[in-house]
Amino acid sequence: MKQRIALVGFGVVGQAVCDVLLKKSETLASEQGFSCGVVAVSDLRWGTVYDPDGLDLARLLDDVREHGRFTNHAKNWDALTMIRECGANAVAELTYTDLETGEPAISHCRAALAAGMSVVTSNKGPPALAHRDLTALAAANGAQFLYEGTVMSGTPVFNLWKHCLAGNEIREFRGILNGTTNYILGEMEAGTNYARALAQAQAAGYAEADPEADVDGHDALAKVIILANAMMGGDFTPADVPCEGIVGLRADDVEQAGREGRRYKLVGSARREDGRIDARVGLERLPLDDPLAAIGGVANALTLATDLLGEVTVVGPGAGPIATGYAIVADLLRLNDETS
Repeated sequence: MKQRIALVGFGVVGQAVCDVLLKKSETLASEQGFSCGVVAVSDLRWGTVYDPDGLDLARLLDDVREHGRFTNHAKNWDALTMIRECGANAVAELTYTDLETGEPAISHCRAALAAGMSVVTSNKGPPALAHRDLTALAAANGAQFLYEGTVMSGTPVFNLWKHCLAGNEIREFRGILNGTTNYILGEMEAGTNYARALAQAQAAGYAEADPEADVDGHDALAKVIILANAMMGGDFTPADVPCEGIVGLRADDVEQAGREGRRYKLVGSARREDGRIDARVGLERLPLDDPLAAIGGVANALTLATDLLGEVTVVGPGAGPIATGYAIVADLLRLNDETS
């Protein structure tokens, strides 16, 4: 069945989704039996466009990159109206993340799921703040709520858990879930102080002008909540999880750890013990033989402790438009496999 897709948000991730679909359309069709049409796009900056026969993705990309506006098939719809009227069977929610309210993304997801449309998202707000409700709403309406791109970008985490690790109990996870802080800690280990390492991360495009979400641990916190609630059956909110960032770390602390054969990493973790799940985000002084200690630069890594296989560690890019765009396409492929 040909997927009819609507995109809510057409920033760098939405555009990357289109790039991946254009580049890989023939391969996906021949090897995966996957075909799709993007029938609608809504974005606060660019407006809304709709074509029931499928929009020209190359023209959409040219419009926003070269002309600064959509030039064809414009509709006077906001995002919620588009979701209700476009006739898609899957909605990709790609708007900005708000970890206080989850809006407007949660409302977009609810509207789609209530209408029987599956939702795929890279937005951490909905699965972090409303995972249980949105999963139940999807099940009640014969749809799915998928969010591979919310943790470690395109590196498979949830698809790995759902398929390759099916039947395993996840007893614990530990991960380096924020590439910006990992880069800064690596620079500090090399002798750079925190302020200079942060400035380097900003100059390289790894950190935002306002880096608070990264350096205070809030980005990693959201990912820990998503992982713990999805994989371990938790019901965490941000207020439930202790969270420490890297702001207070001093250069001499890093040097002392090195002299002791240890390395500072910002680790997000959760562990089930005696019927209870404990989760946290904080700095840890890892021994150098810990798999997470070897992760450098802006890479992410996650170690899953399972009951049947023991520890399984996956390492890969944790950010980037194409990697995140691929995660959205991977979830669309999963929908295709389960409905064909």
